[in-house]
Amino acid sequence: MNDYQTEIDLSIIIPAYKEAKKIKQDIQSAAEFLVSQRLFGEILLVDDGSPDDTLATAKALELEFPNLKVLSYKPNRGKGYALRYGIAHSKGKSVMFADAGLCVPYDIAAIGLTMLRLRMCDMAIGSRRMRGSVRREQPLYRRLGSKVYSWVIHTFMGIPSYISDTQCGFKLYQGNVARCLYASAFTDGFMFDIEIILRALADGYQILEFPVLWSNDADSRFNPLRGTWRLFRELVAIRWGLAAEQWKKVKVKIWEMG
Repeated sequence: MNDYQTEIDLSIIIPAYKEAKKIKQDIQSAAEFLVSQRLFGEILLVDDGSPDDTLATAKALELEFPNLKVLSYKPNRGKGYALRYGIAHSKGKSVMFADAGLCVPYDIAAIGLTMLRLRMCDMAIGSRRMRGSVRREQPLYRRLGSKVYSWVIHTFMGIPSYISDTQCGFKLYQGNVARCLYASAFTDGFMFDIEIILRALADGYQILEFPVLWSNDADSRFNPLRGTWRLFRELVAIRWGLAAEQWKKVKVKIWEMG
């Protein structure tokens, strides 16, 4: 089993919630990317307790795509939990996750993979903030909300300014780094990216962005009216949760020195 694990070049994690109509295209595109890059890889589709036919649709594709493994659980837990679950089951030297809906073409991942192979970074983050990256924009109210959010994460959460886009659903990691970071994480919802980035910075991992070609998916699972307050609560929980962990470490060191 250990020999098999070392042979996997890339694990692709696709979190899915109510994606029955789109999930085949996502899986097919991921499989085609692995072939085009001559990678021995695995595709881990994580059904996040969907109430529709997402799980049944994905399971039916396992015979067509031998490197596909469908994971699921009940009830719905959130995107952050889905990614923790998928990454915990991954075996790749590199790990990436891509949102369902093909907002970013898989071919773009070759840039991030090259950055990881050359040891330029431990995390390669797709960014929509680079010039020419956005092909189909979000509605105006979402763009305005994004500006407010950007201010909050850089001022309140302490994300450094060189990380311009924390929420693009297209990220790649050194495999061991991903499994270490996500194993310690506690955020189940959409703000898991912030926690992972802050943990990576605290542990001294190198993070770099790369440009993507991004198209807004109007069929988003985020409801801004109900979700905004939940996102801010998650940010507060992340800040205090990480601060509490650091304080525990300090107390242990003080106890050991005493």
